[in-house]
Amino acid sequence: MSALLDIADLRLSFRLWSGTVEVLHGISLSIAKGERVALVGESGSGKSVTARIVLGLIQELKGATVSGRIRFDGQDLGRLSPRARHALRGTEMSMIFQDPTSSLNPVFPILRQFREVLARRTPRISEAEARARATEALREVAIHEADRVLASYPFQLSGGMNQRVMIAMALANRPKLLIADEPGTALDVTVQAQTLDLMRKLVADHGTAVLFISHNLGVVREFADRTYVIYRGRIVEQGPTAAVFADPRHAYTRALLAAQPRLTGGALPEIAERDPAFENPMEVHP
Repeated sequence: MSALLDIADLRLSFRLWSGTVEVLHGISLSIAKGERVALVGESGSGKSVTARIVLGLIQELKGATVSGRIRFDGQDLGRLSPRARHALRGTEMSMIFQDPTSSLNPVFPILRQFREVLARRTPRISEAEARARATEALREVAIHEADRVLASYPFQLSGGMNQRVMIAMALANRPKLLIADEPGTALDVTVQAQTLDLMRKLVADHGTAVLFISHNLGVVREFADRTYVIYRGRIVEQGPTAAVFADPRHAYTRALLAAQPRLTGGALPEIAERDPAFENPMEVHP
């Protein structure tokens, strides 16, 4: 199976007044067409910046230095002009952010924002056509009151409804890659489950590949085909999701699994103190 996204030796550093801070230390991962791949780790481990580098957002920041190779659908993204790179966002690759409320513009109704998304691929799209396509996209995410939602402002909708709108927008242009950065984190568990079900169905229907970013291994276990574990800017373990969960090789992965909430009581094992491999992020397990 050919790779849609192939990242090799990705490195990131920021130049600060106090010196240079190294954030990513040679990240390598791949996603095949139609595959669901998870990138898991605690907050600050480098998950979100990896996704934003793929989109070309970090490269626009002053003081950021990015190296390594990123190939997407046969193209070396590092060789593209900023304009060509920008043209891929919202068309060939899309992203669902953590908080749907802050991702939508509060001063414009949903229809106007939807039309701007659709115009990324169809610049001269009419309002009537945009409304028709937006209505169809909303129906795919189980929103049946499309006229009311399209006329609404984000603050007039619930968090779950805004999340569905964001998913519909992300998939409206039929991207080849969907990056989901902790989707549903700001929502209650019921809406999170509904969001994942919608993503699973829509991705299966359209053959879209997914890079699913999360710190919740319970969710990853149900959603992802393969899993990469990132710790302090390094991939420390990778493999089919079932294998990673059944036989975690790295101490950090075992610590993440042990930290999952359980119905029974008892203190969590202090794996970091008992296993010296936890403090050796350079030890990578295939």
